[in-house]
Amino acid sequence: MLRTALPAFLCLITFSGCSLLPPRISTGSRAFISYWPTKTGDKRLRLAVKDNIDMQGVVTTAGSGYLLKHAPPAKKDAACLAFARQRPEVQIVGKTNMSEFAITPSGFNDYFGTPRNPYRHLWSRIPGGSSSGSAVAVADDLADVAFGTDTAGSVRVPAACCGIVGLKTTRGLISLKGVYPVDALDLDTIGPMGRNVAMTVRGMELLQSGFAARYAAAQARQPDAHRIRVGRLMLKGTNSHVDEAIDAALARAGFRVVRMPDSFRDAWEQAKKDGNTIAAVGTWLSYNKLGGMTGITTRTKNAILVGRALYGKGYWEALGRLRVWSHTLQDTLHGVDFIALPTLQSTPPLMTINLRIGVMDARVLILQNTVPVNVAGNPAVALPIPLQHADFPVTSLQLVGRLKSEAELLNAGRLVERALGMGGQAPPAQ
Repeated sequence: MLRTALPAFLCLITFSGCSLLPPRISTGSRAFISYWPTKTGDKRLRLAVKDNIDMQGVVTTAGSGYLLKHAPPAKKDAACLAFARQRPEVQIVGKTNMSEFAITPSGFNDYFGTPRNPYRHLWSRIPGGSSSGSAVAVADDLADVAFGTDTAGSVRVPAACCGIVGLKTTRGLISLKGVYPVDALDLDTIGPMGRNVAMTVRGMELLQSGFAARYAAAQARQPDAHRIRVGRLMLKGTNSHVDEAIDAALARAGFRVVRMPDSFRDAWEQAKKDGNTIAAVGTWLSYNKLGGMTGITTRTKNAILVGRALYGKGYWEALGRLRVWSHTLQDTLHGVDFIALPTLQSTPPLMTINLRIGVMDARVLILQNTVPVNVAGNPAVALPIPLQHADFPVTSLQLVGRLKSEAELLNAGRLVERALGMGGQAPPAQ
C-alpha cells in the first residue's frame, strides 16, 4: 500500500467476492456495530471502543461480516480496556464500526455500512479509516471519547476527515494484547480520539494510568508556545489552502517555526513509501488465510493480494531502511520540539460510487501524511484547524513528537486550540 501500489490496486479490479447481507445498524450515522446508549441524565464519560479490540462477552467483528458469523464472543477484555473497566465514572457505549480488519484508509465498510462523515450536510465525504466509526461517534456526540487503532494513520486520518482530535501513541506504550493485528510488530498502536484536547487527555488517562498528571506537568513546563520550537515540513502535492491554514495556525499559536530542509522531506517521502509497503505486507501476513473465504469483501481481498504482490518487491529493503529512518527522525527531534505538517494533503475526498475494489483507498494512501510516524514508532496528534477559501470548513494539523512525548504533544495541541478558539466546535447542524 504505497504510491507504487496504486497500479496493483487497479489491476486487481476484476477480482470478485461475496458479501453477506448487512445487519441493521442501531445509529443513523452507522458509527457503531454494537450500541448501548446511556440513559438520560447519566453523567458518566461515554467511551466507544473500536471493534477490533476484544470486549468480554462480545463478538469482535473487526468490521467483518465473516467474523460476526463465525467468531465466538471474546473470553476477556483486551489489555487496553483494563483501566477503563476500573473507573466507575466511565460507561462503554458501544463497539464502533471500522474498515474490515482495519486494512483500508477510506473508512468504507461494505458489510455494516460506511459511517457518515459529520460534515455530510455540505457534501458527502469519506469518514477516513480505519477507525471511521470511532471518529464519527465522537464528532456526532454519541461518545465523549473513543479508542482507535493506528497502523499507518488509522486514528489520525479519520480524525482529520471528521474534524476531531486523534492521538497516535508511541509504539509499545499501550499493550496490543487482545487486539486484531495488521502489523503488530512494526506499526500497530492504540490511541484515543476526542472532540477536543481535553477529552483526548481523558481518553489517554484511560489507556495509561497517571497520564493526567504528566499532562498537567507538561502544561506547567510550557504554559505558552513562545519557547516551543516547531519544524515545519513542506511536502509536494499539498493543496495550497491546506498549507496556508497550517502556517496560519502555527503563527497564531506563537510557536518558533523553522522550515525543515529538503533532505528531511526526501527522507520522509521514502519512509512513506516504505511504511505503506510494510503495512500492505503486514495485512497479507495477518489475513492471507482469510482471503479466500466467502463473506470477506472484495475490497479486503484486493488489499490482501496487494500485500502478497509486494512481499517480494521491496519489502525486505523497506524493512532494512526502518532503522535509518528512525534515527533520522529522532536526531531531527533533538533540534526541534515538534514537527508540523498537514495530516492530509487535501480536504477529505468526496464519496463516489462505491465500486468496492479499493480505488478510493489507493487515493487516500497518497493523500495521508501519517505512516512515516508509525515506521519510526513516534507519537503524533491530529488537530482540527479552520480552513479558508475551500469547500470544507476544517483541515488537520499534525504534530509529531519525540518518543513517549504524548503529554507534551497534547499540551501543544491545547495551545493551538486556545489560539484558534477551536476547543471542540461541533459540525453545523444537519
